[in-house]
Amino acid sequence: MRYSQRTRTRDKFELQMTPMIDVVFLLLIFFMLTFKITIPEGNFNINMPLTAPTAGLPDQNFRPEIKVRLIADPAGTLTEIRINERPLSGNTPERLIASLRAEIRSLVQLMGTGDPLEQELEAEIDADYQLRYQYTMSAITACSGQLEQTVTGQYDLVKYIEKIKFAPPRSSL
Repeated sequence: MRYSQRTRTRDKFELQMTPMIDVVFLLLIFFMLTFKITIPEGNFNINMPLTAPTAGLPDQNFRPEIKVRLIADPAGTLTEIRINERPLSGNTPERLIASLRAEIRSLVQLMGTGDPLEQELEAEIDADYQLRYQYTMSAITACSGQLEQTVTGQYDLVKYIEKIKFAPPRSSL
């Protein structure tokens, strides 16, 4: 048997660039859409005393606690608001919220410049378990600030308290 001699010509291998570019763009889009920016952990805002406080001098970093207690009737309607165990005046939920806003504003003005970041005030809201959500949100809004009209007729946001936390919920008895 005779083998025929074939002349082998070198086949040209060409890389297909179009599918490779498609895959690269798909990976790029995938990584762009799944990238999550996170805040670095361990950055806490804590006021620690520089030295041990002396007995005779008042603490310069002292901030009074603002505890807002929201009391509701069995139907969930706001019936009473107390700031630091002192009841506020008002016979309707709207008047109680307005009284809360005025009291918070006077507390912030007594503290100094009115800059919440400088004062680092913190309010704790302690609401009854059955209190309706709308009254809790109204109390948060009253504590955090309000819109005030300026001389030019535009509205400016005046911030009162930036840090608001919640007490553990009270169960209905």
